[in-house]
Amino acid sequence: MTTTALLNVLPPRGRDRLMELARDVSFPEGTRIFEEGGLADRFWIIRTGSVNLDVQVRGERPATVEMLGHGDLLGWSWLVPPYTWRLGAEATSPVRAHEFDAIAVRALCEADPALGLAVTHRVLDVVARRLQATRMRLLDLYGPPSGQHLPVA
Repeated sequence: MTTTALLNVLPPRGRDRLMELARDVSFPEGTRIFEEGGLADRFWIIRTGSVNLDVQVRGERPATVEMLGHGDLLGWSWLVPPYTWRLGAEATSPVRAHEFDAIAVRALCEADPALGLAVTHRVLDVVARRLQATRMRLLDLYGPPSGQHLPVA
């Protein structure tokens, strides 16, 4: 589910109030947008371009776990304490996006519980999808060779 879908399912007044908090930003290709473990104080809705999400692997380059594009939510860690990035992100082409300040959006969601619940449900959908994508990618990279099965406990 893309963030565009999130915006489309929000109550119209809530969507308008959320978009009032947006500011347009751009990132050149190759820009590290955020690093795993850093402060998650904002998030983005990608308008154009693509971003790779990656995970740090000890002693190796970050492993790409998902590629995001138009309409996708970039960043969900802003919603869950301790507000630190769980993945890293890098622009793989020039990116234009709507940027949102996390503190302002959390305050808006607290002031409007219906909006807050709708945002939380949609972000949770994104988290679940990304968790599965990360799991599958790490199994591809570090799991047993094809045809072998992991032992069942």
